[in-house]
Amino acid sequence: MDNLKRILNQPSKLSPGHRSCRGCAAPLIARHILREINQPVVVASATGCLEVTTSLYPQTAWRIPWIHSAFENAAATISGVESAYRALKKKGKIKKEIKFVVFGGDGGTTDIGLQSLSGALERRHNFLYICYDNGAYMNTGIQRSSATPFGAATTTTPVGKVKQGKELLRKDLTKIIVAHQINYVAQASIGYWQDLSNKVKKALAVKGPSFINVLSPCPLGWKFSGDLTIKIADLAVDTCFWPLYEVKSGVYKITHQPLKKIPITEFLKPQGRFRHLFKPRNKKLLQRIQKEIDRRWSELLALAKK
Repeated sequence: MDNLKRILNQPSKLSPGHRSCRGCAAPLIARHILREINQPVVVASATGCLEVTTSLYPQTAWRIPWIHSAFENAAATISGVESAYRALKKKGKIKKEIKFVVFGGDGGTTDIGLQSLSGALERRHNFLYICYDNGAYMNTGIQRSSATPFGAATTTTPVGKVKQGKELLRKDLTKIIVAHQINYVAQASIGYWQDLSNKVKKALAVKGPSFINVLSPCPLGWKFSGDLTIKIADLAVDTCFWPLYEVKSGVYKITHQPLKKIPITEFLKPQGRFRHLFKPRNKKLLQRIQKEIDRRWSELLALAKK
């Protein structure tokens, strides 16, 4: 409780009055993460829900230096800013310790911005990248992304007589980032705020780039009531759809293990995008989803034991 009070007493670097949908997790994630940063900070945002809803010209919800770049190059943008900072600091023109953070959705990270992020990680620029993963291109019409789960209905993976939502499995972005062998990678959820806080602190403490993939439930695209955001985020963790873990210098650690792993159907039921899966003819699809969740969870447990 004391830790929560400390966080809430920190001045917010993202003001209220933005234009996010009711129940949107993205501004909750951004506000919570930025409250953990006590040093001066520069933020870059890829085009996406968070950028669109916080920076409608001529107004802004950002109370810190903030840069909007295109969908595909937020990581390249922060690389340039961080490089300029190091050069100016070397010349003695800047004395302050400044942190650099990027916020990008799954579209601007898992898909369009992956090459930019990969390059920045390989070059070892000193920044923290936050992916707020809502599993689709939400602000442009709820089109599927490679982070969209199997079976989900979107405007580009509709449900009909022939197809029952997305037919491909979700890309595992966190593991792709782990393959870059950076010092800190984690997966987090806004439902477990203290776990997220701890991971932000660890990410900022390491040398070089760090990355946190945060599940960001979307009432509009996932089709649930806006007051259920945190509950949906919790169910994602408790079903092991979205396990909480970190990889520090190549070592895996599960940071929250559910006391009782509950069926994936408990996560799917409250979401309208999965409503069709509960028709009798789609029973096998639900079984396939559960089997894949179990496989990925077992694989993670094995990696953590190593």
